[in-house]
Order: sequence, then structure tokens, then C-alpha cells
Amino acid sequence: MRRYHTPKGGLPDQSQRLYAPARFTSSHAVIPAHAMTDIVTSRLPDWEGSRAWVLARPLSGFAETFAWLIVETAPGGGSSAPEPDPRGECVLFVTDGTPVLTIAGTTHALGPGSFAYIPPGEDWTIANSSDAPASFHWIRKAYDPVPGLAPPPPLVTHDDAVPAEPMPGTSSWATTRFTDADDMRHDMQVNIVTFQPGGRIPFAETHVMEHGIYILQGRARYLLNTEWVDVGPGDFLWLRAFCPQACEATSDEPFRYLLYKDINRHPKLRIIP
Repeated sequence: MRRYHTPKGGLPDQSQRLYAPARFTSSHAVIPAHAMTDIVTSRLPDWEGSRAWVLARPLSGFAETFAWLIVETAPGGGSSAPEPDPRGECVLFVTDGTPVLTIAGTTHALGPGSFAYIPPGEDWTIANSSDAPASFHWIRKAYDPVPGLAPPPPLVTHDDAVPAEPMPGTSSWATTRFTDADDMRHDMQVNIVTFQPGGRIPFAETHVMEHGIYILQGRARYLLNTEWVDVGPGDFLWLRAFCPQACEATSDEPFRYLLYKDINRHPKLRIIP
């Protein structure tokens, strides 16, 4: 059964000392699920009845290409002007509740497992008209245009509607790709990676793509640079470009995570402030 972990806030009681495995290094970071409490949420302009856990944002020595928020919207909450940056493209992925997304006048009823890609400059709104909170990931990036290529169109789909593609030579490691990585209009991709019990990345990946990773379900040991970390539902990982990574699923259920990466663009030849 597929599950999508959703933070609920609150605060650990005074008898607990939950300091590990939080990490912040020059190559990677770990924000554990138990760190996502009420006191670390942010309020956002033009959002009503909503709060957000900001897990990553462009910052010297941290994420360079993306921002990642988990937004919790109370009944009656939402936004009619959610994106403040005209360059901003985004992915929404719903983990709880039934928010309603409207893109260019077309309304989409969403639920757990719903995925939406929204290109830059698009007119969109999101609202929670139900009587229960709604939670969704909001992964944002400044679109990197290419002369002669228009941005891709909006897309709304669902985890259940997109078949996972097995990696070559194995049935225990697969990727759900909601958008086409060969489409040069896309400069980012948000996928779901699934490992069956005992599945693994059998080598230390090292590549130019920056990653954000949010664990939706299951448990694993994850290699971050030279450190193995035990991760589980609700944990968030950031991996700098070229940070070595590997994974070994350790639970008796599928290990699944939401994965961001930047794709399909030439490397910049200088650092642009």
C-alpha cells in the first residue's frame, strides 16, 4: 500500500533529546522528520490559513537551484497569487487532503499522490474547500530559458497513473517520471524513486545534478558523501552537485522518495550572483 508521509507539527516533550541525525555540511544536509515542528514553520505573503516548512532555498553553501516547501493549508485557506517570482516554475505533490488547483481557468481536484507541473508566468491558484487540512510539497525553480524553446505546458497527473520504469537489469529499483527527461523544454524534474525491500543503488553515484530528497515511505541507509545515514518517512536530504550517494532499502515495505534534480542545461562557465 502506498503511503505519503505528512508532517503534523507539534513539539517533542521535554523528556526527549532528538538531536541526531540532523546534519548540515558543505556537501549535504539532513533535516529529520522530528525537526519539522510548529516552531520552525513560516507564514507566506498572499497565502491565507497556511504555513510552510521551508526545507531548502537558494543560499550560499546550500541549495543552488531550487526551493522546497511543504505547505499545510487549513480549511478555507489557500492563495489566489501563490508565486511571487515571474520566473518561477514549480511542482506540487499532494500528500494529504483534497486541495483544488486552478490553472488558467481549468480546475483540478487533487488528492494524495496528485502531481502538478506549473510553468513560469502561468496564472494559478490553490484552495482548500474541504473541512480538513491539506498538505503538499511546493518545489520551485527559476526557469532557465533556451532561445527558440518555449517553456513546457502545465501538467496534472497522479502517482497511480504513471508506471514506474525499472532500472536496467533489476526489478527492485524503479523510477516514476512524471515528465519526459528527453524534452529539452524541461530544466528540472521531480520523480518518485522506489526500492523494493533489499533494493539498492549498488555504486556511489557522483553527478552534476543537485538533489532534494523527501522520504515518503519506508526506511533505508543512505550514503551522503562519506557518511551512511539511516533515513525514514518524513526525512529530507539535500545533496550538492557531485556529492557521492548510494542507498540500501532496509524495511520490509517499499522505500519511496520524492526526488528533485536540475536537468537539460549547459553548465554555467562562471558563478552568477
